[in-house]
Amino acid sequence: MNKGMRIMLIVLGISLLVGLFWNSVPLIKQTAHAVLDPTAGRLLTNNVTVGLITIAVLVMFIITLLQKYTTDQNELRKIKQEQKLLQEEMKKYKDHPEKLMQLQKKSLEFLPKTMDITMKPSMYTAIPMILLFRWFNDYFTGTSVKVFGFMSWFWGFFILMIVMSIVWRKVLKAA
Repeated sequence: MNKGMRIMLIVLGISLLVGLFWNSVPLIKQTAHAVLDPTAGRLLTNNVTVGLITIAVLVMFIITLLQKYTTDQNELRKIKQEQKLLQEEMKKYKDHPEKLMQLQKKSLEFLPKTMDITMKPSMYTAIPMILLFRWFNDYFTGTSVKVFGFMSWFWGFFILMIVMSIVWRKVLKAA
């Protein structure tokens, strides 16, 4: 097992424990509420949609900054370029199963390298994200508030995070 995979499993394990002990270890929940109620809670209380957009913009900005400055961007761009060339070559050989299998096997060799590079930021973001999602769940439990007038907080935030990830990656030129 490579270094990136080990880091990912450790961080996922800790994140899972934080999520599981949200209600049974009061310190976790109380600390998250002490930090998020006066900040994110205030934004959501004023206007749910604007608050959720603001939170998504800020969260993805921080995550993208961490990703940009804790990863080897040059190496990541090089790997992505090689993968792109390999994809183009795979299109040429779509009618030749043997050659296509070779190329697919070669493309799988990029996964451990990419994982080693990209897992480092997850050490800094996974646990705060679990805490944020658990806090959101507490905040919205028992309400019928719809984001943009028609979707739940989860789907609204999820879609906003994807959109903001794309925007911040372009703006900050992150690989």
